[in-house]
Amino acid sequence: MPADEYVFSAGVVKALNDKLYDKRKVAALEVEKLVKEASAANDLQKIDQIIDTLKQDFVYSTNANSRKGGLIGLAATAIALGQATQTYLANLCTPVLACFADQDSRVRYYACEALYNIAKVSRGHILCFFNEIFDGLSKLAADADPNVKNGAELLDRLIKDVVTESEGFNIEKFIPLLRERVYAINPYVRQFLVSWLTVLDSVPDIRLLEYVHTFLDGLFKILSDDSKDIRMQAETVLGEFLSEILARVGGGDAKLSEMVPILVSHCQSTDQLTQLTAISWIKEFVALSQHAMLPFNDLLLGAILPCLSHPVEQIREHAVA
Repeated sequence: MPADEYVFSAGVVKALNDKLYDKRKVAALEVEKLVKEASAANDLQKIDQIIDTLKQDFVYSTNANSRKGGLIGLAATAIALGQATQTYLANLCTPVLACFADQDSRVRYYACEALYNIAKVSRGHILCFFNEIFDGLSKLAADADPNVKNGAELLDRLIKDVVTESEGFNIEKFIPLLRERVYAINPYVRQFLVSWLTVLDSVPDIRLLEYVHTFLDGLFKILSDDSKDIRMQAETVLGEFLSEILARVGGGDAKLSEMVPILVSHCQSTDQLTQLTAISWIKEFVALSQHAMLPFNDLLLGAILPCLSHPVEQIREHAVA
């Protein structure tokens, strides 16, 4: 683009590239003003040029300060667009999400801040990028920089609010990602995952219960975490799932037959809480639907018989029952 047609003045460009946050903030206000003027004039080409320039010349720059300027500029663009942001979500979100993995911790932090502002404006429309956001947040949950983790937690809370208030959540699209991530071993990521299971399970329209069998194995592995808090959180959410399954007549909405082999494998765990929980689930499944359990008699006996002589009385009692 020729210099005389460049979308930003020299002053705005300089400020967006500045190492000082306050100067980048002033430049972002100018960007917001430009977008509002273009929007009022219905100059869609100008808006596209502004977003493209912020992406190509700033967010995708090799200079960290430029990337920070581009991020705050994209956030300002979303604020200026208001409800019209949904039209430009792909161009706004994609470069911001890419910065979640930036080598510079401050860039990662500002990426969280930028997406927070974009999500705050777009609300439910942001859910078309839920998998990408969840993927990024699951990694930032274990970030070495405490400021990045704090920024990610703020964004995480907002996205949870959006999910609970919206009708456009695609559980079928999300489950494959959840099934993969539930095997994470980092304690911060595990806490992140369990917190999301709790939130999703609280929204009836999402129907998470129908997919419990797809991530049950990973959730049982989280139950044996070294952290007492994580173990308690996992135990709580597992208890909620079991209660919901039992509340359905015959467990009709839960795939019992697909969960039994998983439970049997965890009956042999060396972790007592995991073993006790697995046996408790099997006990309830048998009481719930003896007919459905008949094909698994040999498998169940092989898992339960060793527990009859277990040194922990509670495990013995559940095995006998």
